[in-house]
Amino acid sequence: MHPILFIVFLPLAAALIAGLGGPWIGKTAAKLITTGALFAGALLSWPIFFEYIAGNGQPMVVPVLDWIHSGTMTVDWALRVDSLTAVMLVVVTTVSSLVHLYSWGYMEEDPGQARFFAYLSLFSFAMLMLVTADSLIQMFFGWEGVGLASYLLIGFWYYKPSANAAALKAFVVNRVGDFGFSLGIFGTFLVFGTVSIPAILGAAPGMAGSTIGFAGMRVDTMTLLCLLLFVGAMGKSAQLPLHTWLPDAMEGPTPVSALIHAATMVTAGVFMVCRLSPMFEAAPIAMNVVTWVGAITCIFAATIGCAQNDIKRVIAYSTCSQLGYMFFAAGVGAYGAAMFHLFTHAFFKALLFLGAGSVIHAMHHEQDMRYYGALRKEIPITFWVMVIGTLAITGVGLPGLGFAGFWSKDAIIESAWASGSVAGTMAFWLGVLAALLTSFYSWRLIFLTFYGDARWAASEHIQHALHREHDDPGEEHGDSAHDPRPVPTGTGGYHPHESPLTILVPIALLALGALAAGQLFHNIFVDAERAPEFWRQSIAFSQHLAHAAHEAPLWVKLSPTIVMLIGLWIAWNNYIRRPGAADAFVGYFPGVYRFVANKWYFDELYDVIFVRPALWLGRLFWRGGDEGTIDRFGPHGFAYAVGIGNRIAYRFQSGYLYSYALVMLLGLIGAASWAIWWAQ
Repeated sequence: MHPILFIVFLPLAAALIAGLGGPWIGKTAAKLITTGALFAGALLSWPIFFEYIAGNGQPMVVPVLDWIHSGTMTVDWALRVDSLTAVMLVVVTTVSSLVHLYSWGYMEEDPGQARFFAYLSLFSFAMLMLVTADSLIQMFFGWEGVGLASYLLIGFWYYKPSANAAALKAFVVNRVGDFGFSLGIFGTFLVFGTVSIPAILGAAPGMAGSTIGFAGMRVDTMTLLCLLLFVGAMGKSAQLPLHTWLPDAMEGPTPVSALIHAATMVTAGVFMVCRLSPMFEAAPIAMNVVTWVGAITCIFAATIGCAQNDIKRVIAYSTCSQLGYMFFAAGVGAYGAAMFHLFTHAFFKALLFLGAGSVIHAMHHEQDMRYYGALRKEIPITFWVMVIGTLAITGVGLPGLGFAGFWSKDAIIESAWASGSVAGTMAFWLGVLAALLTSFYSWRLIFLTFYGDARWAASEHIQHALHREHDDPGEEHGDSAHDPRPVPTGTGGYHPHESPLTILVPIALLALGALAAGQLFHNIFVDAERAPEFWRQSIAFSQHLAHAAHEAPLWVKLSPTIVMLIGLWIAWNNYIRRPGAADAFVGYFPGVYRFVANKWYFDELYDVIFVRPALWLGRLFWRGGDEGTIDRFGPHGFAYAVGIGNRIAYRFQSGYLYSYALVMLLGLIGAASWAIWWAQ
């Protein structure tokens, strides 16, 4: 039996056991079963990955069962294993298993732990189904599965109205993208007569230049299909303008943010574009659209990240921006670079999210960075792993030696320049500017959180914790009066404590990935000589583009490092050297700050364009149609007519025999008159 069957179906079995049997087996058993299933999957995934690196792995399809046979459409449930699948297996199982372990400490006091771990495992199963799909229908099954799981996890704390609203928002916005994705699948079946991914990719080059009827027009077949499929990717991967759900999804527990909205689910769109890369190669216009959308999202999200104060929202907009890098890499044809950044991003972004969760845990669930400061000595392990994650995302490194982001993000920027297209050149410049902003907001997060004066006393969460400790010295953080360390000014007497090992061990392991993933694997992903042997046609790898990127001018190669240092200097100058400089800038440019801090007013714009008209129509049909017409002339009208009839009939119920005889006589006269008239 192939290991892929265990990798995919162990999380499903664990989710069913923990979800349905949680009340009987208890939370500890539920956590052991779900976490063990994911660690087993990770242990089985890495050997498959290394087998493809060594050149011994062969593409294969592992059948599961016959699924759909309807007319000319035949869909067998089968698991496809190739180099692209191997990469995604490592990403999904590794991050998922560490998030499961992290959740042991983070969710320790939550009463719904069995349900939470069941949801996590269900998500992992759906994501694994997506990345092993051998047909578009199976991919759509996994696609919708992660959508369902994300809805359940974002709204896990269902008693919070904000969590319910965020879950609904994610669900609705993703339905918009999924509608486009489903239309793309329908169109692909119409054109190719199959939903088998290998068959479609084999026939895609032959469809270049053909046309199809759509909305009363003749349009390029492959352009239409790829754009419809890309709409699905925009929704799932939070690209402009379907990005608004991602920051609100931070209402879920922090492990959810790390698993779904940093490392796995949001990368499903990038994976789909790379998996279907031969289709996109046959649609140059669609590739240009992908490039522009990715580049604009990259810079757009980076600007917003600079003005956020919630530590998780800064990282959420960073995710949106980094996904933009991946998409414009795919748009210029650098699919290997896109997958490389997906791979490294999974490690350092999950590290940043889980590190932020450790900070939030230490600060008694305070998420506003304005109430942090001076934490590097209080939680030193969390501080150092967050610094490693920041060095990785900002791309710190030297030729031949660097953190993960140095290799993958620079490969994307060099590929965009090497593409030579107008869209690629614009993506290059926007990517470089986004790298500057990424450095600024990432180091701003570090400086506000770990440096400067302690600002804890102003936090309502901290004050609430102090009151609890005063009332009950046995609380989680203990009585700070008995802490031997001196109390810094501005703390209100509160001492943050380092997180437990169940939190620190996962982020330490992710830190190793942020340190070494780029250094170890950049050759197999993007090198012009070695990468084709690794990918083996699982993506449309361009050796010409890889050569051109390697031969890019020195200033192109140095530009990400230069702007990274500029961003670091700006953050240091505004938050360490001159702490009041940031407030002064806001005072000089209040309009710019409000525009960026309010996320370019996209939520307000959508509220005016979509939400309010929808509510107005709903009220119109409810009050005018449902109540005013259907109910009035339907059930309510009939009830009213029956009541009137009853009152009229009541008047004839006098109780006198002659009255009843008169009515009967009048009835007989009427019936006889009608019979005579009818006979004549």
